[in-house]
Amino acid sequence: MKINKKLAVIAGIAVTVTVCVAATSSKPADVHYENLKVLSQNITSKDLQSIMVDDFQDGLGVTCNFCHATAKDGHGLDFASDAKPEKEISRAMMRMTIGINKKYFKLKHPLIGSDALTVTCNTCHKGQAFPDGSEEQK
Repeated sequence: MKINKKLAVIAGIAVTVTVCVAATSSKPADVHYENLKVLSQNITSKDLQSIMVDDFQDGLGVTCNFCHATAKDGHGLDFASDAKPEKEISRAMMRMTIGINKKYFKLKHPLIGSDALTVTCNTCHKGQAFPDGSEEQK
């Protein structure tokens, strides 16, 4: 009888652990982000989130809706949309940052979000959307 109780407890723990591990996966392998033009098409959800928070939210002091348009149904954001010009400006700035790191700091394959970058968004922006501190560039 004691063996059956131990076996039941062990089986219960194994099932619980399996369910918890399955529920915490960060991104299914078949998820594909739409309309990435500078960032890698194979970026993980963890790396994408890190770039959006560390580089843009912290480095520029902006939130998601600064670059991403509201969804057509009015609920949430349409991350794939190019409706806001700030998104293309952001892409141009990322390309510029990559170029500076390649040309002047001799990084062979600089990637946005990499700790190897010498020049980042924060280098000039210092937590502000516009480097000179103005509310909007004309």
